[in-house]
Amino acid sequence: MDRPVPYESEINALLARMTLEEKLGQLQQLAWTGDTGPGEGQARLIESAAREGRLGSVLNLHGARRTNDLQRIAVEESRLGIPLVFGLDVIHGFWTTFPISLAQAASFDPDIARLDAEVSAREARSNGVHWAFSPMMDVTREPRWGRVSESSGEDPYLTAAFAAAKVRGYEGEGGGPIAPDRMAACAKHFVAYGAVEGGREYNTVDVSESRLRALHLPPFRAAVDAGVATVMAAFNTLSGIPAHANAHTLTDILKRDWDFDGVVVSDWAGVAELIPHGFAADPADAARLALNAGIDMEMVSTCIADRGEELLANGHISAERLDDAVARILRLKFRLGLFEHPYTDERVEISAPSAETRRSAREAAARSMVLLKNDSRSVSRDRLLPLSPDITSIAVVGPFADSTDLHGAWAGPGADAFPAVTVTEGIRLAVPGAKIGYAKGVESEGGGEATPGIAEAVAAAEASDVTVIVVGEPAGLSGEGGSRSDIGLPGEQGELIEAIARTGRPFVVVLTCGRPLALGPWLASAPAVLVAWHPGLEAGHAIADVLFGAVNPGGKLPASFPRTTGQVPIHYNHENTGRPCGPDHQDPRYGARYLDLDYGPEFPFGHGLSYTTFAFGEPTLTTFTLSAGELLDGATVEVSVTVRNTGDRDGDEVVQLYVHDPVASLVQPVRRLRGFQRVSLAAGQSTTARFTLGAEDIGFWTNAPEGEFVIEQGDIHVYVANSSQAEVPMRTLTIK
Repeated sequence: MDRPVPYESEINALLARMTLEEKLGQLQQLAWTGDTGPGEGQARLIESAAREGRLGSVLNLHGARRTNDLQRIAVEESRLGIPLVFGLDVIHGFWTTFPISLAQAASFDPDIARLDAEVSAREARSNGVHWAFSPMMDVTREPRWGRVSESSGEDPYLTAAFAAAKVRGYEGEGGGPIAPDRMAACAKHFVAYGAVEGGREYNTVDVSESRLRALHLPPFRAAVDAGVATVMAAFNTLSGIPAHANAHTLTDILKRDWDFDGVVVSDWAGVAELIPHGFAADPADAARLALNAGIDMEMVSTCIADRGEELLANGHISAERLDDAVARILRLKFRLGLFEHPYTDERVEISAPSAETRRSAREAAARSMVLLKNDSRSVSRDRLLPLSPDITSIAVVGPFADSTDLHGAWAGPGADAFPAVTVTEGIRLAVPGAKIGYAKGVESEGGGEATPGIAEAVAAAEASDVTVIVVGEPAGLSGEGGSRSDIGLPGEQGELIEAIARTGRPFVVVLTCGRPLALGPWLASAPAVLVAWHPGLEAGHAIADVLFGAVNPGGKLPASFPRTTGQVPIHYNHENTGRPCGPDHQDPRYGARYLDLDYGPEFPFGHGLSYTTFAFGEPTLTTFTLSAGELLDGATVEVSVTVRNTGDRDGDEVVQLYVHDPVASLVQPVRRLRGFQRVSLAAGQSTTARFTLGAEDIGFWTNAPEGEFVIEQGDIHVYVANSSQAEVPMRTLTIK
C-alpha cells in the first residue's frame, strides 16, 4: 500500500508473540445462540476458547455486563490478553427501530440512513456491541427475494449513496479510529447476492463481468471509499464459484484493486457450506479455498481453526496469508480502541429508546412513505388525502390496523422489548375528537374465518365518514428466508378491500410491507394508496402524520411495483431488445412483453405523489460537447433545472437525473440514475437543482475480467424528471 498501515508496529509486535493456535483463534467467530441461523449455538465453547486465546469474536451477545464478563476472560485470563470483538445484526435499529432499509431508500434522503446508524451505534455500543452486520447493499431486481427488505432496491447509484451514508453513520467520518459511541460497519453481501435465480434465498447467480461491475459492485466501492471496516461474503455462487471461495472478487477486486485493508468475514457457516455447494471436498478443503480466496474470519463453522495447522504444514496455505488475515482482525480491534478500553461502562448503558430517538424514528418513517395513488369519490375534491383533522368518524380495519407487527424483519432487540405504535393508536391520538371504529376483517396470512370478519369491517365502514384499510405482509414473510412465489397480498386481504369498495364509501389503503407488491385488481377501485413499508417503532404516529397532512409525503419508489408476480423481474434500468415495447412499439405479439399483460410496471422506480404539485423547467448543461480524454482527466458537466411548487401546500419533490447511451459497443440501460436531490419548497416557491456528470456517469464497464472502463464517442441523452418513466425534455451531450 502507498499509505501507512495504521497500528502497523503494534500489530507486528503481537504477531511476533502469537502461537499458531492463537493466530488461528483470531480467525474464529462463534455464536452465543443460534437465533440467526441453524444449530444449537456455541455458548458452551466460547468461554474456554476465550480463556485459551483461541477466539477472535462473538456474535449475538449484547448487554454491557454480559459482554464485560466474557471480555474479562479474554483480556485477563488468556496469555496475550487480546480483546474480543462483539458483533450483532444491527440492521435498522437496536432499541429504537427505524423503518426497514428499503423504506429508508424510498426517502431518497441518505441522511435518514446516517441518522439510523448513528442512533443504532450509540445504543448498541453502550450495550457492549462493537460491530454491526450492516449495511446490506445488494442491488436487487427480485421482489420475490425476502431480503429485498434489507436492500435499497433496484438501482446501484441510489444504493451506493445509502451505503456510504450508513457506513459514516455507524463509524464516523474518515475511516480512522472508531469513537466509543460508534461501531464498525459491515458491507454485505459480497457480491451479487441480489441476483439469485427465481428470488430464492441462497440460490445461484450467473452474471457477466460488465453487469457485475456496473450493477453489483458500485455500492461496495462506495462503502470502501467511506472507510467501511469489514465486508461480508455472500451465500450465493457467482458464475459457478461460491462467493466464499471467489478470489477474483474477494482478493483481486476488493483487496488489490480497491486497496481494502479491513476484515472479510464469512456469513453464517459460509465456509463449511462450500462442501454442500459441491466446491470443496471436506472441511480442510473448504478452509484452504476460503482462506486463500480472501476470507479472514470464519463465522460459526470452524473449518479454518480446526484444519489450519495441517494446511500450513502441508503448504496448502501460507504463513503470509495467515498473518495477513490475523493482522486485519487486530487492526479492527485497534480501530475500535479495544486494546485501550476493552470494557463497556455499565453505568451509561442505554436500555430504552429516548423521546429524541423516537422523534427521529417517527420523522424517518413519515419521510420514507410513498403515495402511490390519490383520487377521490367526492365531487367537491379531486383527491382524498390528506384527511381532514375535523373528521367525525373513522373506521380503521384490516389485519394490521391494530397490530404491533410493524417493526419489520431484522428489527433488533427493540422489536421484542418495545411494541410498535399501532395505526389505530396513531389515528386516535391524531384526531382525538373523532369516533374510531375498528375491525380486523381478515387474518394477515389467510386461513381465518374471512366472511364474518369482512362483514364486520364493512359494517364499520358504512358507519364512518372514511375508512383506513391497513393491509400488507407480516414481518416474518420478508427478510432472510422470506422468499415468496406470489407477492400479492396474502390470504383474503384483497377480498377485504374489494368488499369495502362496494360500500361506495371513501377509503384509503395503507400498505405495510417488506417488498414491492403485486397489488391486484382491487387497485382500480382504491381512491388512495399509501405505501408505509414496515415503518418501525413509531409506525402508527408516522402513518397518521401522513394521512392527516402533518407531513406531506415526498418518498419515491426505490424498486418498481409489478403488475403481477409473473412479470418479475421488472425494473426501470433494463436494456432495449431488438423488438422493444413501449408507447412507440404497440405490436402486442412481436415485442418483449406478455400477451396477457400491459407493458411496464404498475408503478415504476422513482414514482411517488405529493399533496401538492411541481413543475420542472427544461434542463441546461454547461457544455454540450466534451472529449472522452477530457472526461477521463476529470472534466465534468453541470446539469441544472428549475423546480417550482405549483400547488397550494408546502412539500418535497425528488429531482432525479438520468442518462442514456443510445449507441454503444455494449447495449446500455434505457435510463440510468446518476443523481438525485430531495428539495423542500413552500407553495409557489422555486429552486434550481444542480448535478455534476463526470466520467463515471458517462462510461461503462466491459466484460474484460481484469476490469476495463471505457468512454466511447457518441451522444449521451440527459433527462431530469420526477420518476424513471416521466416524459420530459431531453438534452444531448456529445462525446468526441
